[in-house]
Amino acid sequence: MRSFGEGFYTIGSAGHEANALVAAVLQPTDPALLHYRSGAFYCVRAAQAAAGAAQPHEAAVAHPAGSAAAAPGDGDPAARPGDRGHEPAGDTSDVGMGLFDAVGDPSDEQRVAGAAASTREEAARAPREPGHGADEAPTGADGGREAAEGPQDAVGGAARPERPWAYAAAAGDVLRGVVASAREPIAGGRHKVFGHPDLAVVPTTSTIASHLPRAVGMGLAVERLRRRETRRADAVDAGDEASESPTWPSDSIVVCSFGDASINHASATAAFNTAGWYDHTGLRIPVLFVCEDNGLGISVRTPQGWVEAALRSKPGVRYFAADGSDPVRAYAAAEEAAAWVRRHRRPAVLHLRTVRLMGHAGADAETAYRSPAELAGDLDRDPLAATARLLVEAGVAGGEELLARYDEIGWLVRRVAEEVIGEPKLTGASDVVAPLAPRRPARLARAVAEAAARAAGPGAAARDAAFGGRLPELAGPLTLAQSINAALSDGMLDHEEMAVFGEDVAAKGGVYGVTKGLRDRFGPARVFDTLLDETSVLGLGLGAGLAGMLPVPEIQYLAYLHNAEDQLRGEAATMQFFSQGAYRNPMVVRVAGLAYQEGFGGHFHNDNSVAVLRDVPGLVIAVPARPDDAAPMLRTCLASAAVDGSVCVFLEPIALYHTRDLYAEGDGEWLAGYAEPGAWASGHVPIGRARVYGVGSAEDLTIITFGNGVRLSLRAAAALADEGVGTRVVDLRWLAPLPVADIMREASATGRVLVVDETRRSGGVGEGVLAALVDAGYVGAARRVAGVDSFVPLGPAARQVLVSEEAITQGARTLLAR
Repeated sequence: MRSFGEGFYTIGSAGHEANALVAAVLQPTDPALLHYRSGAFYCVRAAQAAAGAAQPHEAAVAHPAGSAAAAPGDGDPAARPGDRGHEPAGDTSDVGMGLFDAVGDPSDEQRVAGAAASTREEAARAPREPGHGADEAPTGADGGREAAEGPQDAVGGAARPERPWAYAAAAGDVLRGVVASAREPIAGGRHKVFGHPDLAVVPTTSTIASHLPRAVGMGLAVERLRRRETRRADAVDAGDEASESPTWPSDSIVVCSFGDASINHASATAAFNTAGWYDHTGLRIPVLFVCEDNGLGISVRTPQGWVEAALRSKPGVRYFAADGSDPVRAYAAAEEAAAWVRRHRRPAVLHLRTVRLMGHAGADAETAYRSPAELAGDLDRDPLAATARLLVEAGVAGGEELLARYDEIGWLVRRVAEEVIGEPKLTGASDVVAPLAPRRPARLARAVAEAAARAAGPGAAARDAAFGGRLPELAGPLTLAQSINAALSDGMLDHEEMAVFGEDVAAKGGVYGVTKGLRDRFGPARVFDTLLDETSVLGLGLGAGLAGMLPVPEIQYLAYLHNAEDQLRGEAATMQFFSQGAYRNPMVVRVAGLAYQEGFGGHFHNDNSVAVLRDVPGLVIAVPARPDDAAPMLRTCLASAAVDGSVCVFLEPIALYHTRDLYAEGDGEWLAGYAEPGAWASGHVPIGRARVYGVGSAEDLTIITFGNGVRLSLRAAAALADEGVGTRVVDLRWLAPLPVADIMREASATGRVLVVDETRRSGGVGEGVLAALVDAGYVGAARRVAGVDSFVPLGPAARQVLVSEEAITQGARTLLAR
């Protein structure tokens, strides 16, 4: 396909087919995060789901994306996707060959080809919904998987209830990803990933290990939700109402696959360490890690014995091993590992030895770094050949029969490939970005209003009790930190699934006291300390959000985020993009950052680098400067995460946490009251809307700024007012998306713009503001005051590289003098 420009992804699964055995021993509802050599796993999972669909007496299991579409009919013109329980025409009840019975005799092959073609014709006529493929099938309560009974069943019986057309449909899914077809069921042509909302396969774009921290978070959340649902069931028995069912079945385990080279990655180390750390503390994390060890990372060899030594040494993670070229023993080991995790609710790793056939990818010439003898040795360990030998030795099939079936399957896949080549591709930028970051401002405003109504009505007594009778709106003017604390409490009261966690946030209440008292109010299950690792903190949030929670993790300092920023870029922000919205990562990441701390600092605690955040598509970045903005902006972020599945970064200026004064010591001008619930709706702050302060006549100059720059600019504006200059100070409040309409309106009002950017001159926020002005057609004068391209030094030296009040006033005078 690639040779004539139609295949855009060439990493295959050849040699890793033993992961089919892992799929066979799992429940089809177990959430799976799969790496890029998981074709066999995906096909078996699809067939399991199809088998469940063909058994209407089985209870259906709810999935994250809602109810599944039914399996397509087998050439029956009356059958349509969505006809739950329809079985294909012909006698396909005896699929005794399991994975090798995808085609069977020529008449079977024709039926399968007809089913695939019929399905594609239906898909071409019917409108598609994001995340739902025409070839998909629903999952039954247990997928119809029968327990294996001895070696023969381990090879041929594990998939007995499966339907042949399901494999053709799964192959079509995979091939659609290869050719970037818009009909591919998970990413819709945006990337080649293994995923499907009705198969409990969560897409991951990782080619290494960045999805492992998410798997740990999912395991922790799945177990937490399981225990919560148990308590709810007890409450129902007692006559109380129960809320909605958990996202995943209560006995689910999480499976996460990756390659041997990936165990050396920092993300993998973080995931194993976090899983073991929590296990050591007594928390349960039902995760099965599957390391598929082919001995190579592209061309770099994994040292002999390294994977086993590394995996065996992980504290708190049980070790299992199997050779993928021995299907009977591999099946038994996989079954034992999965059963152990399910029974004990603890993490384990299955070290599955595999081979890599046909190179790393299409352009990889293995002969450049591997000997002919080594390549021949891998061919001898081909799991397909090993399974075929086992079938022949057991008398299940003859060699010629298996070769014929192999060829038939190959031709079938080729025909499916030729057909999907002609399917439509994404043709416009709007199509590509549609699922990236949905913005529904009216729904957010309504969500805030509904939260206010609950807080003032049925939730009033609980709110009064949570605050100990000292409601924040009655406490007088608050600082920024106090306002955030109160808003977090109100958020926890309104969102039962919300959890606040991070380093030092529970017992200590945060380094700056922002989360003080939250654990006492809401308990250690919802407010808890994590280990000191930002990758794991965000990974917990990623998994928790995917499992139906509303996570609010804290990164203690902005500089610490850089250790883990790929968890936001590569994992969180891509989820809706690569699943067409079928999966979401709702999350509000609180980050203490920016500079200007007095008496404490250095580049780790005074970090003004936000460029990496503004570069992430779809990410919402909020920077509250004042207490009366902080609470409504946090409510907006929580609503955006809950309603739209947004990933929000709530960047809190450390230096303003406890600031009380603006112009003179003791004036209290930086304090503000906390709005009572009745005022939340009218005080709602939409994403991407700025706040404007008028100083003097406000007709001569527009200063555009954010964060600490707001306070500095207001002070500078007061000094300029004494000189007869009227200033508009625009607080951006949102760094992504920028409030472009407000920027342009306020800039045009004076024709003179001074951008005050406390971040760095290169890659700073000011560059984006000026570019937005130019793009919008601004023709007035503009100037910029920004931080120096430097790390922030310790002590008084910091003043030499940060924006000062004097620099702002001087910049304004220079601009006015033009």
